[in-house]
Amino acid sequence: MENNEYDAIVVGSGISGGWAAKELTEKGLKVLMLERGRSLEHVKDYVNENKEIWEFPHRDRPTREMLANYPVLRRDYPLNESTFGSWTDENESPYEEIKRFDWYRSYQVGGRSLLWGRQSYRWNRMDFEANAREGIAIDWPIRYEDLESWYHYVEGFAGISGSMEGLDVLPDGNFLPPMDLNIVEKDVAARIKAHYNGNRHLFIGRTANLTESRPEQNRVQCQYRNRCWRGCSYGAFFSTQSATLPAAMATGNLTLRPWSIVTRVLYDKDTQRATGVEMVDAETNEVIEYKARIIFLNASTFNTTWILMNSATDVWPDGLGSSSGELGHNVMDHHFRLGAAGRVEGYDDKYTYGRRPNGFYVPRFRNLGNEKRDYLRGFGYQGAASRTGWSRTIAEMNVGADLKHTLTEPGHWTIGMTAFGEMLPYHENRIYLNRDKTDKWGLPILSFDVAMQANEYAMRRDMVADAEEMLEAAGVKDVQGRDVGYAPGMGIHEMGTARMGRDPRTSVLNANNQVWDALNVFVTDGACMTSASCVNPSLTYMALTARAADFAVQELKRGNL
Repeated sequence: MENNEYDAIVVGSGISGGWAAKELTEKGLKVLMLERGRSLEHVKDYVNENKEIWEFPHRDRPTREMLANYPVLRRDYPLNESTFGSWTDENESPYEEIKRFDWYRSYQVGGRSLLWGRQSYRWNRMDFEANAREGIAIDWPIRYEDLESWYHYVEGFAGISGSMEGLDVLPDGNFLPPMDLNIVEKDVAARIKAHYNGNRHLFIGRTANLTESRPEQNRVQCQYRNRCWRGCSYGAFFSTQSATLPAAMATGNLTLRPWSIVTRVLYDKDTQRATGVEMVDAETNEVIEYKARIIFLNASTFNTTWILMNSATDVWPDGLGSSSGELGHNVMDHHFRLGAAGRVEGYDDKYTYGRRPNGFYVPRFRNLGNEKRDYLRGFGYQGAASRTGWSRTIAEMNVGADLKHTLTEPGHWTIGMTAFGEMLPYHENRIYLNRDKTDKWGLPILSFDVAMQANEYAMRRDMVADAEEMLEAAGVKDVQGRDVGYAPGMGIHEMGTARMGRDPRTSVLNANNQVWDALNVFVTDGACMTSASCVNPSLTYMALTARAADFAVQELKRGNL
C-alpha cells in the first residue's frame, strides 16, 4: 500500500527541487518528490547523446510537424531533433498570451536542469540593495552576506569552474580550475583591459561543468563535446540526474513520483498551516492527497505560482499567498538577443582544440560608482571567438571537388558577444489564472500580461553600442551591431510572481522563503525573486534552496512547523 504521509514534500525536480530533496533527505527527513512530467533516468535515457549531426534525419532541424505542433517553441533555438521530447507538449499544456510571452517548459524528471546553459554567477552586494536604494518595488529582506556561505556551499557540491578575478561587481566563488580562453579571446581581453584602463574585463565564463572529476559523486570531468543538453553520461555538468538526485536517493529517504501534477496545497485555516498537497496522476487522472509537515514548491516560477493561486481559495479567492495583492505580479526575465560581432585578422596558424561548452563573460560596467545613464541597472555579455568551419558559404566555389577540399580547411576568425540585461520588477507585469480555459486534465491555464518598458528599451541602445565600441577598440574588423528582437520569456530566466520581502502586506514570502500565510510552505525557485540582477539566476536559486532547507529542518526540530 502506498505511503501517503511524509516529513516533507518537494514539488518539482529541476535545479531547485533537486537541491531541496538532497538537503532535506540528508538531514534525515522522509521526502516525497512529485514531478508532473515523465521519468528520465541518468545515462539510460540520454538517447541522442552520442549521435552525430548526420545521424538525425533532418540534421537536427525541426520538421514541419514539429513546427506545426510547437508554435511557441519554434520561435527560437530550443525546437530541434536532438532535444525533442524534453520540452512540454503545448497542446496538452496550453497558456494564454495577452501580450506575447515565450514560455519554454520541460516537464520531466530533472526539468530544465538537463537543458540549461550552466552559466553560474553570484549576485553582488549591490544587486540585493538596488531596489531600496532606487525606490524600485520593495527591498530584498536579505543581503549578500546572508547568502555568501550558501553560495560557497552549493558551488562546492555542484562543481563550478571559473577564474578568480577580484571584482566587486561579480564576486569570486568556490571554483574548480577555469577553462581556457582561446588565443583570440585572450588577445581581445588584453586589448579591452588596456583600452579601458582596467575598468572593463573579459574572462572565461563560470560554468557548472567539472574541470576535475568527482569520483565521490560518480562524475567525470568535462570531455569538451559540447553536447550538454542532450544529456551527459559522464555527469560532467551539474543536473538533478547527475548530482542532487543520486545524493538524495543514497540516503534511502527519498520517494520520487513522476507523472504527478500537483493541483493545490492543502491548507488548514484553523492552524494556518499546510497539511499536504493534492495531485492528479497525469496518466490515470486519479486524484491523490499526500500529507507532510513542510512543503517545498519548486515547480518552476510560474507553475509554483499556479499552485499557490489554486490553493486555499475558500480563504483567499486569489489563492494561498495572495493576501498582499502581489501573487502573480512582478514578472521578470533577462532581455537579450542583441550585441555585436566582427572579423578578426591574423591567427591563421591557430585553431581551437575540442568543443569547449563555455564562452567568455564581460561583467556589468554601467551604472557603477558615480556613473548615471538614462536607465537603471545594467547588463553583461556572453560570447566567444571561433574559426568558421565546413558549414560556411564559399561563393566562388559552390560545387565539386574544389569546394570539398576547401571546406576541410578552417576559415577566418570571428568574435561576437551577446548582452543580457536586467528587467525591473513592474507590478503590472503579471500572470493570472484563466478558469474559462483548461488543459488536458481540465485544470485552469495561466494568462500572461507582460511587456518590456522604457527602462529596458533605453538600456538596449547601450547594449549594442557598447559591444560595437569594445570590439572595435580591440582591433576587430567589420564590426556589426545587431538586435534581432526579444520577447519576454525568451531568456528562459523567468523570475518573480511570489516575491520575498520584509512585510506581509507587500510580499508573498519572508526572508526565509516561507509563505507569510502558511509558514510551513517554502518557495525557493525563480518565483521568490524580488529583483533580477543581470547575471544568470540558477546559482542563486541553489543557494536560497539550501539555506531555506537548513532553516526548515531547524524549525521542525524547534516545533515551530
